[in-house]
Amino acid sequence: MLQIKQTLLDGLAASLEKLAPGQGDKATFESPKVAAHGDYAVTAAMQLAKPLKANPRALAEQLKAELQALPAYQQWVQDIDIAGPGFINIRLKPEAKQQIVREVLEAGGGFGAQPANGQKLLVEFVSANPTGPLHVGHGRQAALGDAICNLFETQGWAVHREFYYNDAGAQIETLARSTQCRARGLKPGDAGWPESAYNGDYIADIAADFLAKKTVRADDREFTASGDVEDLDGMRQFAVAYLRHEQDLDLQAFQVKFNQYYLESSLYTSGRVEQTVQKLMAAGKTYEEGGALWLRTTDYGDDKDRVMKKSEGGYTYFVPDVAYHLSKWERGYTKVINIQGTDHHGTIARVRAGIQAASSVDGLGIPQGYPDYVLHTMVRVVRGGEEVKISKRAGSYVTLRDLIDWTSKDAVRFFLLSRKPDTEYTFDVDLAIQQNNDNPVFYVQYAHARICSVLNTWREQAGLGTEAARQALQQASLAPLDSAPAQTLMLQLARYPAMLSAAAQDFAPHDVTFYLRELASCYHSYYDAERILVDDATVRLARLALVAATAQVLHNGLKVLGVSAPEKM
Repeated sequence: MLQIKQTLLDGLAASLEKLAPGQGDKATFESPKVAAHGDYAVTAAMQLAKPLKANPRALAEQLKAELQALPAYQQWVQDIDIAGPGFINIRLKPEAKQQIVREVLEAGGGFGAQPANGQKLLVEFVSANPTGPLHVGHGRQAALGDAICNLFETQGWAVHREFYYNDAGAQIETLARSTQCRARGLKPGDAGWPESAYNGDYIADIAADFLAKKTVRADDREFTASGDVEDLDGMRQFAVAYLRHEQDLDLQAFQVKFNQYYLESSLYTSGRVEQTVQKLMAAGKTYEEGGALWLRTTDYGDDKDRVMKKSEGGYTYFVPDVAYHLSKWERGYTKVINIQGTDHHGTIARVRAGIQAASSVDGLGIPQGYPDYVLHTMVRVVRGGEEVKISKRAGSYVTLRDLIDWTSKDAVRFFLLSRKPDTEYTFDVDLAIQQNNDNPVFYVQYAHARICSVLNTWREQAGLGTEAARQALQQASLAPLDSAPAQTLMLQLARYPAMLSAAAQDFAPHDVTFYLRELASCYHSYYDAERILVDDATVRLARLALVAATAQVLHNGLKVLGVSAPEKM
């Protein structure tokens, strides 16, 4: 059906060129607002009526005549109607819609995917400083980042997943001193406990393991504790490695992997920060005032200039960010997406300003919108009808691991991806564990499992192996798939590739969750309307082919989200 759609589009473009030379690019198919009106809608006649000084309905009649004369339209189109001021509604023949079943079964796990396009993409996400376990906000970021990576991979991009974190600075110093206080026997509330210290129980665990001289291993580091309570530097390195290991466990439970861990400290030790500052000064975009060094970010659309180097010394946090993004460009990543919390909104303009100023010195040609950002809000968690309060300082916030333990990896991923990133979201723990149609992830997964059960029953009854069954379905006559429920389901299957492409372009994995819920709904409606394992062999095989194609698309879409497609539930 996708090939048929392209053939019909080509015919529409040729007809438009004939009627209005140079207007073939107006050839697009839209989805009719009312499904009963047809399968495709064309609005080109109304768009061209004014420049051509023609009556839009009369122009639509001409275009209809041109289309009806084309062999492809004669072969695949059932009828063409004109409605209102010049809408053209096209209704396909059943056999045109049926081709999608063949296309899905032939492509299998590759259905909807595009060939490699030779382009590279770097996605930076999670990027949590190693000062505590990953919280639910990090979980939303992990789900978003991984799904966006998967989306771009379906579109042919070579994707690099990167985790950036600060392994030095004030927060890490606080972590080390909090651990040292615990190692000395102090606890929150005691006299002498620092007001700024981290209060979570995990600090006591770090201190105990440090005193026990344990070795901790993370994806990007390893450290053995000295056990000396006065060894503050060793305690700092041990605490960072310990918490990086804990974060690794969280990410493993969430099935998120990274290609690279990038350290903020490396930007200083490699000289990148100083080099970047020199470039900004060479660009003539800096000045001194009040003993501080400023960047003229207002030259690039910021609401005010920003301090680069404080009067008391030390660079503000956006300076290493500029150096970091220049390194991304230099590594060949001309497309970069950062997944961050909405609290980072104020940093976007100043980071982009710094990048542009540095780019002008070296003639790098970095585009003004570089990098792209996807900002997400925090997540409220409700359990037992009451909100679970998130308070990192108090050590009582909900961790990603908590949420997975209370529900499941699949539920957490699907739920956190089910809304636009910048909208508030309440995670209902009780809903996430329900096994009914109110639970969206259960609803979608159950559709897949239900189909697998039907297919397994058929294979057992027919005595067919996996390969023989696959061939039988691919070779099935699809002519019996002419009912309204079957055609609705096939049209939904045909939407999948375009939905994937649009979701990637818009950084919108929530579109995949919406699509999967609609596809599951179409399948459940079809299942209720037509029995699949009927006595008629031809009808039975056609219906099995249709539901097998549906299972494949459900599987493919769930894979993009990082959610499993169970065969039994």
